[in-house]
Amino acid sequence: MKANGIIKKIIKVITPITGGKFIGKFAVKNARKDYKNNVKPPFSPPGYVFPIVWPILYTTMGVAYALVTNKSTSKALKGAYYSQLSLNYLWSILYFKYKLRFSALIESVVLLGAVVTTTVKFFNVKKVAGILLVPYMLWSAFATYLTAGNWYLNKDNPSYTAKSEH
Repeated sequence: MKANGIIKKIIKVITPITGGKFIGKFAVKNARKDYKNNVKPPFSPPGYVFPIVWPILYTTMGVAYALVTNKSTSKALKGAYYSQLSLNYLWSILYFKYKLRFSALIESVVLLGAVVTTTVKFFNVKKVAGILLVPYMLWSAFATYLTAGNWYLNKDNPSYTAKSEH
């Protein structure tokens, strides 16, 4: 493999991780405090779990993407991947930065659909790439549950949502 090919693969792997770190700095600054102060639905993990889980999921996303783009140059495949990744980042901005919690809930459902679609597309191109996305798909379903539960349990708390969602 040429050096250029290796560099492209590395970029594909680190892009979601780098984007996640940027979003973390930009949108999720007060997430732990915010999370701690809200009523949580059953099975909510402690706040320290999220910064452990997300780098792992972003890494598997990047590896899966590098694997499938090695076998396919499909624009639909790239579109599905970058759509779900953009929706992933947008959720944090809506939920944490702007406290648009109901909007984040709707977006979370759309994101889950995009993750399922991407997982299936990746699996159809290269099975191991699809399998690498299964934990992300499961976590996205769990995150949708958490978003719905948090919204339902806290929606009447004025400090929970932005004024525009009251």
